[in-house]
Amino acid sequence: MTSPFSQSIEPPAGKFLLAIESSCDETAAAVIDRDRRVLSSVVATQHELHERFGGVVPEIASRAHLERILPVIDEALRRSNMRLTDLGAIAVATHPGLVGSLLVGLTAAKTLALVLDIPLLAINHIEAHIYACRMAAGRDVFPAVGFVVSGGHSNLYDCVSPVEFELLGSTTDDAAGEAFDKVAQILGLEYPGGPQIEVIAKKGDPKAIHFPRTFLNDARLDFSFSGLKTAVLYAARGTPGARAQPLPLTPQRIADLAASFQAAVIDILIGKCDQALKRTGRNTLLVGGGVAANTLFRHRLNELASHRKIELIIAEREHCTDNAAMGALGWELWERGLTSPLDLDVKPGLVRNRNPA
Repeated sequence: MTSPFSQSIEPPAGKFLLAIESSCDETAAAVIDRDRRVLSSVVATQHELHERFGGVVPEIASRAHLERILPVIDEALRRSNMRLTDLGAIAVATHPGLVGSLLVGLTAAKTLALVLDIPLLAINHIEAHIYACRMAAGRDVFPAVGFVVSGGHSNLYDCVSPVEFELLGSTTDDAAGEAFDKVAQILGLEYPGGPQIEVIAKKGDPKAIHFPRTFLNDARLDFSFSGLKTAVLYAARGTPGARAQPLPLTPQRIADLAASFQAAVIDILIGKCDQALKRTGRNTLLVGGGVAANTLFRHRLNELASHRKIELIIAEREHCTDNAAMGALGWELWERGLTSPLDLDVKPGLVRNRNPA
């Protein structure tokens, strides 16, 4: 099918962007004006559905999206006092993510674009997390090094512009946020694990157990947290075949394990940020994703920025976890005429480079 929106289009005055997000386990919609002001943002979480599994179950997530997508869109329009006819374009996360979840959001977006005869804009979910930093700054922040640290991704980018990203490095196994969730499960903490570990770690000694800092001194800008997760498992429950028994999991022992694990993760994240800044020569660092809400991580990022004398912009906490407001990135696509055809499909895997040329 040939796209009716393939040519450069000047967004009509007085029209608004509806952004839809359903890449994992949050169903979200937001209405955003041309100045990137968020007029409404609605997020329906699924934590209660996945809690007993210790992580997101894709089939459950997609079914929940089916139930919630239309009410969430309707509520976003209601809160912004908008009608469907006030919309000028639909932006939707199409990659990366869970295929079933992405398809729910894309199907809703295609339907609205077709019925309203307005452009469809395909959003890269990871790039949108970085664009949340531009929203926090309220101005242009590119070029920059972009860093997304979430449940599914630990990615470093050289961001030439809002729509030109080069992937510098990513995780080879578990992402940082996924490691937080799995370690929380090992320690008997509730899901999602990141906030739980952050709270418990405040009572612990970050130097109580020395955990590995994988790739920290490696020239590659990649990450690996699987070995660290296994090290926590052995420290908590013992090494298979070993005669020595692990120390009892008292509240203090759990706090020490949580604090030591958190310190190891953050050391790795900060170290790789520093390497990326040196390699690219950029003077701005943009950080988004769920783990960017961690207070200690934010503190260490500020220390790094002060030491290197660069500008640091971290997404607002409400825009760190998955949301549709960061779909304001759609305005950048729309203003450049980078619209998508109605036969657009989802791309659940990570796209390594994004360049409109």
